[in-house]
This record gives sequence, structure tokens and C-alpha cells, in this order.
Amino acid sequence: MRDVFSSRPPVATVPDLTLYQFRLCREARMRALIAAATGLAVALALVLTITAMGSPAGSTSPKPLLTTVPSHP
Repeated sequence: MRDVFSSRPPVATVPDLTLYQFRLCREARMRALIAAATGLAVALALVLTITAMGSPAGSTSPKPLLTTVPSHP
């Protein structure tokens, strides 16, 4: 029942979660945790794979890089 003599504006209230909704919320958090752990494991596996491959064979260029702009002719 609405209090017609109240000077405060009506405020929407959030109902309590039911047991079913609470279970869904907990399952969603668990899914997010599993997804984060899976992503971390994949990233770690990628880093370890690239590290195991090592650096590419070859050498650096004997020519030095130009650090100044050449003069115009």
C-alpha cells in the first residue's frame, strides 16, 4: 500500500535473490573463473612454445642505420 502522505519520492527496491537465481549467479562466476584460467593457460603455453623455438638463425645487417636525413641535391 502506498503512503500518500509521505513527502519522500517512491524508490525502486531490489528484491532478494531466490535460491534458483543465486545458483545461476554462482554458476556464472564459476564459468568466468574457468574461462579466465583457460585463457591464462593458453597464453602461458604460447609463451613457452615461442621461447622453446628460440631466436631465428641469422646475423644483423653490417650497414648502420641512417640516423639523419640526407641532404637534398
